[in-house]
Amino acid sequence: MNKLIGLAASLLRLVPSPVPHRQERLRGHHATVDGIKYSMPVNSDDSPVLMAAFPINKRAAAAILPGTELRPFSLGGKGLLVVTVVNYKSTDIGKYIEYSLAIAVTHGSRPAPPLLPLLFQKTFGLGQYVVDLPVSTEVSVKGGKGIWGMPKHQASLDFVVTDSTVSAQYDDRGRLGCFIEIERPGPAGIPLKLAASNYCAFRGMLMKSDIYFEATGDIALGNEAKARLVLGDAPGVAALKGLQPADKPVFTAYLPEAHGVLDDHFEAWFLTAPTAEDAARIPGGDPLESVAGLGQGQEWLPAPDRSTTARARTGTGTGETP
Repeated sequence: MNKLIGLAASLLRLVPSPVPHRQERLRGHHATVDGIKYSMPVNSDDSPVLMAAFPINKRAAAAILPGTELRPFSLGGKGLLVVTVVNYKSTDIGKYIEYSLAIAVTHGSRPAPPLLPLLFQKTFGLGQYVVDLPVSTEVSVKGGKGIWGMPKHQASLDFVVTDSTVSAQYDDRGRLGCFIEIERPGPAGIPLKLAASNYCAFRGMLMKSDIYFEATGDIALGNEAKARLVLGDAPGVAALKGLQPADKPVFTAYLPEAHGVLDDHFEAWFLTAPTAEDAARIPGGDPLESVAGLGQGQEWLPAPDRSTTARARTGTGTGETP
């Protein structure tokens, strides 16, 4: 196994950077959008990342996707809930944590076949539909939602790394949103160069943005992957409670020092339905008014109350509320 990991690491080092040439051409330029100042490209450095993916009920996942062109990515007849927590330590808008709860999806007029989207990501519009995205600071909400349409809202977040685990929790006004804890994968030092697409609902539109990560990380697959996931009763996770996430993750990953670039180019489509009545019922995300009065505060809310997840750390199953 170690020889295979070593071979994979050698091959992955040959993979070119996923960052578009346009972003490199913009390096050193500046922008001010909605009053927020950015040094281009919009990047982050030295940011630890926790990731885990859990099988979910694919039909239930399809029921909460907005519009007619998003469909759950299929893996063995199941969908995937992807949990990604990034501890941004160096950005143009200061330090903050971002806690993404998303469903792996494809985008297009027709359903995609199983597995092929992993090989042809652009062809099938592979990405994730972000259901909930709490962050630490007001300015992150203002930029992420107001510019890229992400469903950001300010919440109490943490990111805790020990010798054996990496965990993160989010609380919303004293109510548990989510707790995730992974056992740290063995030190593989796999070089990763990843491009990921985020689909989000905002103002009745589907908005697509792209982020690029480069890091050296540790990954566990299949039986080697171990994690605990607890969904609470905060409003942001209500839609996820019916997805029946499995106890066993498909993979887990810990990237100690990721470097990311968020593309300033994004796309948007109207969310449509066959009838006007159906269109009125589409969960189209927050309205424009939700960001109009936001400022650029970088203050964090108090840390989440970890005593509420004591049972999660001692064996409570995935998806249960402590």
